[in-house]
Amino acid sequence: MTDIYPSRHAPKPQILPRHDPVVHGEWTQSAPLTREQTERFDRDGILILEDIFSPREVRGLQEEAGRLLADPSALAPDSIITEPGSNEVRSIFAIHDQNRLMARLAADTRLAGVARFLLGDEVYVHQSRLNYKPGFEGKEFYWHSDFETWHVEDGMPRMRALSMSILLAENTAHNGPLMLIPGSHHQFLSCVGGTPDDHFRMSLKKQEFGVPDRENLAALVERNGIVAPTGKPGTIILFECNVMHGSNGNITPFPRSNAFFVFNAVSNRLEAPFGVDRPRPTFIARREPAPVAPQRGPIIKEAA
Repeated sequence: MTDIYPSRHAPKPQILPRHDPVVHGEWTQSAPLTREQTERFDRDGILILEDIFSPREVRGLQEEAGRLLADPSALAPDSIITEPGSNEVRSIFAIHDQNRLMARLAADTRLAGVARFLLGDEVYVHQSRLNYKPGFEGKEFYWHSDFETWHVEDGMPRMRALSMSILLAENTAHNGPLMLIPGSHHQFLSCVGGTPDDHFRMSLKKQEFGVPDRENLAALVERNGIVAPTGKPGTIILFECNVMHGSNGNITPFPRSNAFFVFNAVSNRLEAPFGVDRPRPTFIARREPAPVAPQRGPIIKEAA
């Protein structure tokens, strides 16, 4: 396939046109989002959904995340990523493959149904993880477009994917919240520099390749600004695959955590990577898509 989003090949960064729509589905009154929400996602590439889950569901998710963090011994060792320079858990990947409740969450129609509408196709979970940013020690994550990495290192051909971050702790302005550049998804910013073999071993701790140059990044921010959504546990931060984003370190005593799911259109399944010889492992990038069948009802039943 012709590479319409080349990156990490040229000696200088380039701003390239986007060749894909943002919203692939057609809005109707039966859509899971309002027309205004759909238009906002198309414009900004970001959508905040609040009060989606019941207090019981939120508590159950928090308890399960805490249990997994406290005793990760039953999980696949390769799926556990620690903070650079410490043994603090940073992320647990392929969490929907390793935990029944997280699998049910990923399949919930409040997530998967929205993804199917926005992507205009059946969807599968390209990547899932639990993210932790511990108090005092949680490190920053530099600016990047997820699609750039998924295209170059995984072989995702087109921009037909999105991410959902379900907050499991209070996100404040101080504890290293996600920062995003609204509207940055309308162009593709290529990066420079080759990609080392097995780049994922260090990029999941600290990304140094596949990051934007400062001049173009500054221009994006000057034109579009930066938003850092805050919210209570249970809030969903939904963002398009090409939105530029990152986060500061957390030097407060207050940890933050989230369940994170990447939905990709089944028609956009991975091919050979566009910038490396060997794709990343399947616990990071699912290569054999299993379409999600959206499920309705509470993910945790109320006590009788």
